[in-house]
Amino acid sequence: MEDDHHTVDLADAILLLESKGEVEVFLKDLCTPQEIKALKERWRVCQLLERGTSSYRQIHSITGASLTTIGRVARFLKDEPYCGYQTVLKKLKTEVQNE
Repeated sequence: MEDDHHTVDLADAILLLESKGEVEVFLKDLCTPQEIKALKERWRVCQLLERGTSSYRQIHSITGASLTTIGRVARFLKDEPYCGYQTVLKKLKTEVQNE
Protein backbone atom coordinates (compact mmCIF):
# COMPACT_ATOMS: atom_id res chain seq x y z
CA MET A 1 0.00 0.00 0.00
CA GLU A 2 1.45 3.38 -1.01
CA ASP A 3 0.21 5.16 2.11
CA ASP A 4 2.00 2.64 4.35
CA HIS A 5 5.23 3.36 2.48
CA HIS A 6 4.84 7.08 3.16
CA THR A 7 4.17 6.39 6.84
CA VAL A 8 7.42 4.43 6.99
CA ASP A 9 9.22 7.30 5.22
CA LEU A 10 7.89 9.74 7.81
CA ALA A 11 8.89 7.44 10.68
CA ASP A 12 12.38 7.15 9.18
CA ALA A 13 12.64 10.95 8.96
CA ILE A 14 11.57 11.36 12.60
CA LEU A 15 14.12 8.79 13.73
CA LEU A 16 16.88 10.92 12.17
CA LEU A 17 16.14 13.79 14.56
CA GLU A 18 18.68 14.01 17.36
CA SER A 19 17.37 16.65 19.75
CA LYS A 20 14.20 18.18 21.12
CA GLY A 21 15.03 21.32 19.16
CA GLU A 22 15.23 19.39 15.91
CA VAL A 23 11.89 17.72 16.65
CA GLU A 24 10.31 21.11 17.41
CA VAL A 25 11.42 22.77 14.18
CA PHE A 26 10.52 19.69 12.12
CA LEU A 27 7.00 19.70 13.59
CA LYS A 28 6.70 23.46 12.93
CA ASP A 29 7.63 22.88 9.30
CA LEU A 30 5.49 19.77 8.91
CA CYS A 31 2.32 20.80 10.75
CA THR A 32 0.09 23.82 10.94
CA PRO A 33 -0.14 25.57 14.31
CA GLN A 34 -3.61 24.02 14.74
CA GLU A 35 -2.27 20.52 14.03
CA ILE A 36 0.50 21.01 16.59
CA LYS A 37 -2.09 22.26 19.09
CA ALA A 38 -4.17 19.12 18.46
CA LEU A 39 -1.13 16.86 18.94
CA LYS A 40 -0.20 18.59 22.20
CA GLU A 41 -3.79 18.38 23.39
CA ARG A 42 -4.01 14.63 22.67
CA TRP A 43 -0.71 14.00 24.42
CA ARG A 44 -1.86 15.93 27.51
CA VAL A 45 -5.13 13.97 27.50
CA CYS A 46 -3.13 10.75 27.28
CA GLN A 47 -1.01 11.71 30.28
CA LEU A 48 -4.07 12.61 32.35
CA LEU A 49 -5.87 9.40 31.40
CA GLU A 50 -2.80 7.36 32.31
CA ARG A 51 -2.76 8.89 35.79
CA GLY A 52 -6.34 7.72 36.22
CA THR A 53 -7.26 10.47 38.66
CA SER A 54 -9.50 12.64 36.46
CA SER A 55 -12.89 12.09 34.85
CA TYR A 56 -13.44 12.88 31.18
CA ARG A 57 -15.22 16.10 32.20
CA GLN A 58 -12.29 17.13 34.42
CA ILE A 59 -9.86 16.40 31.58
CA HIS A 60 -12.05 18.51 29.29
CA SER A 61 -11.88 21.38 31.81
CA ILE A 62 -8.10 21.08 32.12
CA THR A 63 -7.27 20.68 28.42
CA GLY A 64 -10.22 22.04 26.48
CA ALA A 65 -10.30 18.77 24.53
CA SER A 66 -13.70 17.58 23.38
CA LEU A 67 -15.22 14.54 25.04
CA THR A 68 -14.96 12.83 21.64
CA THR A 69 -11.19 13.45 21.54
CA ILE A 70 -10.80 12.26 25.11
CA GLY A 71 -12.76 9.10 24.32
CA ARG A 72 -10.66 8.47 21.21
CA VAL A 73 -7.39 8.88 23.10
CA ALA A 74 -8.72 6.58 25.84
CA ARG A 75 -9.63 3.95 23.26
CA PHE A 76 -6.20 4.06 21.64
CA LEU A 77 -4.52 4.06 25.05
CA LYS A 78 -6.35 0.95 26.24
CA ASP A 79 -8.03 -0.97 23.42
CA GLU A 80 -6.27 -0.49 20.10
CA PRO A 81 -3.43 -2.84 19.12
CA TYR A 82 -0.87 -0.18 18.15
CA CYS A 83 0.32 0.64 21.71
CA GLY A 84 2.02 3.84 20.60
CA TYR A 85 0.89 5.82 23.62
CA GLN A 86 1.83 2.94 25.94
CA THR A 87 5.28 2.62 24.38
CA VAL A 88 6.12 6.28 24.94
CA LEU A 89 4.63 6.35 28.44
CA LYS A 90 6.73 3.32 29.44
CA LYS A 91 9.88 4.89 28.00
CA LEU A 92 9.22 8.12 29.88
CA LYS A 93 8.71 6.22 33.15
CA THR A 94 11.98 4.35 32.58
CA GLU A 95 13.77 7.61 31.85
CA VAL A 96 12.49 9.20 35.06
CA GLN A 97 13.48 6.13 37.11
CA ASN A 98 17.00 6.21 35.66
CA GLU A 99 17.58 9.86 36.58
